[in-house]
Amino acid sequence: MQHFEQSVYELIVEASTNLPGDVRRAIRHAQEREDAATRSGLSLTTIARNIKMAERNVSPICQDTGMPTFIVHTPIGANQIIMKEQIRTAVSRATKAGKLRTNSVDSLNGSNSGDNLGPGTPVIHFEQWNRDEVEVKLILKGGGCENKNIQYSLPMEIEGLGKAGRDLDGIRKCILHAVYQAQGQGCSAGFIGVGIGGDRTTGYELAKHQLFRHVHDENDIPELKQLEDYVLDKANELGIGTMGFGGEVTLLGCKVGVMNRLPASFFVSVAYNCWAFRRQGVLLNSESGVITEWVYERGTEVPMSEEVLGQAAAQTAASSEVDSTGTAGGSTESASQGGRQVVLSTPITEEAIRALRVGDVVIINGEMHTGRDALHKHLMDHDSPVDLNGAVIYHCGPVMLQDEDGWHVKAAGPTTSIREEPYQGDIIKKFGIRAVIGKGGMGAKTLAALQEHGGVYLNAIGGAAQYYAECIKKVNSVDFLEFGIPEAMWHLEVEGFAAIVTMDAHGNSLHAEVDKSSFEKLAQYKETVFK
Repeated sequence: MQHFEQSVYELIVEASTNLPGDVRRAIRHAQEREDAATRSGLSLTTIARNIKMAERNVSPICQDTGMPTFIVHTPIGANQIIMKEQIRTAVSRATKAGKLRTNSVDSLNGSNSGDNLGPGTPVIHFEQWNRDEVEVKLILKGGGCENKNIQYSLPMEIEGLGKAGRDLDGIRKCILHAVYQAQGQGCSAGFIGVGIGGDRTTGYELAKHQLFRHVHDENDIPELKQLEDYVLDKANELGIGTMGFGGEVTLLGCKVGVMNRLPASFFVSVAYNCWAFRRQGVLLNSESGVITEWVYERGTEVPMSEEVLGQAAAQTAASSEVDSTGTAGGSTESASQGGRQVVLSTPITEEAIRALRVGDVVIINGEMHTGRDALHKHLMDHDSPVDLNGAVIYHCGPVMLQDEDGWHVKAAGPTTSIREEPYQGDIIKKFGIRAVIGKGGMGAKTLAALQEHGGVYLNAIGGAAQYYAECIKKVNSVDFLEFGIPEAMWHLEVEGFAAIVTMDAHGNSLHAEVDKSSFEKLAQYKETVFK
């Protein structure tokens, strides 16, 4: 199959840059359910714009292209050894072309391979089937939503829902709790795959396999179809909403599979996937390796209703009515749930920060600095290579390419912030940082530091990697490249970088409010439903 490697490369590019049609329709339906003037509505408008930008730019929808996971079906007699090597070559090519982020990290010393190759990377599963063609499916599931996967061992007590037994009703409680615990950290609104039974390993595999189902398909097991419909309905009554901002739409799809188990074990495994649901597949001619068919409908723009178009246009107009002077503290009223829009230029004063409140939309101009796990750990015991007094730290691991003109940002959305909770408060105090940008919010220690030292947490739109890359006008410099491109400290010149205040200097946290409210709503589903 002389064209096999090229076909796999094309599959990777398509999966990374172009959401399938069934996923786009689910997102469009969510837009139609949300008021465009709310935080969730604004986020969905940004998400829709980001999807179009990624398709147009042929660049990653989200900068975290995850652990590339392939499922390959081959005819009897196919040479799987050669196919595996060609898949690895295609992954390396796609990484060097900026279609995948360098995500393969040595678990012992933290070094990045730079080409997404290494022990266990990428993941490739081969299965034979009684057909003449080759099928290759790929899912790119980012680390933020991978971290929100969860496995339950029944029977057990589940917070807010009480006892969950080894029956369909116990399974129902597990799934609802899985949606609740994800909050906005998995880039909701999202999709879940559920595996019932198996052992700890095969249960998770079954759950992930459910994510390869089409959004619109129906389960052929009546009890599971009923369960899928129930969860999709009730999860959207929890009020978590897009990015955890509160709202009408929290879940876009629920698919459940079942397998046998050991008598002593009863696992319910849930695989969470963000709105950037990047999975695609191809059928290949087994002699040439040429693509003969795409497994999922290739993405094209899905029209919005006239009502939603009008709401989106009004919100866009409101978003443009901001102070364009670039001076710290400039503000105007906005349509986003009563908040203001405030333009800040770096370095930012404590006075400007303490004037902000949860719900304000902040637009940043000037220099900001990326920082993830490796940098936060380093800064605890070392000085910063640049002055961070009044600075903005962006929890981001961008996709970067270098040429003779220097470094270029190909994708730059936020990463999940809660991983930095052990460090963030101390670093705010040590360096005088005024704003932290990320997604999903942070905990009590960071909130206390924001209040004491005059800082805010700004929630950017998770997955909107093209939208934010467009705001980055220049790469000023970089430090700690030895940490790997995602973990390096990039110094970026930005213009018009917008995010929402969700934790302010007055002790207020939108994330804590939504968590409390959704937990109270979760408790109403404690009583038995499925007998």
